[in-house]
Amino acid sequence: MEDIGPPPAGDPTGDDAEGLDLCDHCGRAVADADLLGALVPDSSALHPTDPDLDGKRVLLACSVDHLAALIEEYRHRRFVPEEQWAGKVCRALADCDEPVPISVVARLSGLSEHQAVQGVEWHNARAREWRERFGEPDGHDQDEY
Repeated sequence: MEDIGPPPAGDPTGDDAEGLDLCDHCGRAVADADLLGALVPDSSALHPTDPDLDGKRVLLACSVDHLAALIEEYRHRRFVPEEQWAGKVCRALADCDEPVPISVVARLSGLSEHQAVQGVEWHNARAREWRERFGEPDGHDQDEY
């Protein structure tokens, strides 16, 4: 291989990965300008700053075929409102160390009290399933506490 020196300034394929992103299908690094994208419904997707964008996932792909495969995958994924509500509740309570009344949880998360309760119940059911399958996170059984 011939050493032709560093890439030209502004070349997104050089050492600077700032102008690159990954294909969600194959993981290939692709220059931002060459990426294809689509917005799909996904109840597990929470936007970091705008709750109105919750439930929407941006897919990135390196080719039309990979984008089509990703869209097809999400087309068959069921949208579960309780999953989205659970995420909103978790985001709202991330900085809370003390128990919070459900009315406050609802207000902080932008949900109705019924939605907040359903989100908490969905989250707790997934946590119980996880514990049944894998045990307690620190390796201790619940009976030891």
